Amino acid sequence: MPRFAFKIEYDGRPFAGWQRQKGQISVQQAFEEALGKIDMGVPRATAAGRTDSGVHAVGQVAHCDLQKEWEPFRLAEALNAHLRPRRVAVLQATRVANDFNARMSATGRRYVFRLVSRRAPLTYQKGLAWQIPYPLAADPMRIAAKHFLGRHDFTTFRSAHCQADSPVKTLDELEIDELLLSDGIEFRFIAKARSFMHRQIRSMVGSLERVGAGAWAPDDILEALKARDRQACGPVAPPDGLYFDRAFYDPDPFERPGAQI
Repeated sequence: MPRFAFKIEYDGRPFAGWQRQKGQISVQQAFEEALGKIDMGVPRATAAGRTDSGVHAVGQVAHCDLQKEWEPFRLAEALNAHLRPRRVAVLQATRVANDFNARMSATGRRYVFRLVSRRAPLTYQKGLAWQIPYPLAADPMRIAAKHFLGRHDFTTFRSAHCQADSPVKTLDELEIDELLLSDGIEFRFIAKARSFMHRQIRSMVGSLERVGAGAWAPDDILEALKARDRQACGPVAPPDGLYFDRAFYDPDPFERPGAQI
């Protein structure tokens, strides 16, 4: 059975996350239903990251085995036709080796969190970014963010329902970019690691927001890490602003000739 990898974009608002859930529509269900309309079997898709309810993706990666060979461009076109009008789109499709696994083969994952600081409520971006009505100081947040870098016990910054075997993770990057808007500032928190725990990024961003607002000092982040106690975490940021940005592979299957749709 030929194995294919897909780069997928979706608006997370209508879905209960990536993973199938009883009684709720998920991105995985929508994608697998589209696959089922072009394949004789019942394809099962594995994703690089299991995004939560309301979380978006601009570069999610999934793989599945199909019954027959497809030309990647035609496969992506067929899937997009069957995905309409759901807010899911296949950006790229490519044939991969049978030992490729979207989740296990990934060497890293990158997420972006969008936070908009402005007085007026969001309109067309509502649900696509976290909006707060007061200013934030970027430099204290950047100082605080450095405490997260490296290998730590992230017990304070993971969900109580997290099923990860260990709270010890290595955070490779955490950058904070500023985009000047006509009516405020958009902050983009860019985090990269081999893997993340349940709600880890939203927990970190929520605590960094407290630093930017002046409610916490930058070193309070370090103290929260050392506490290894969920009660020491700041408020958890909403899912609205979180995007699965990219999964990293070596080699990257989407950079080979013929991978572009």
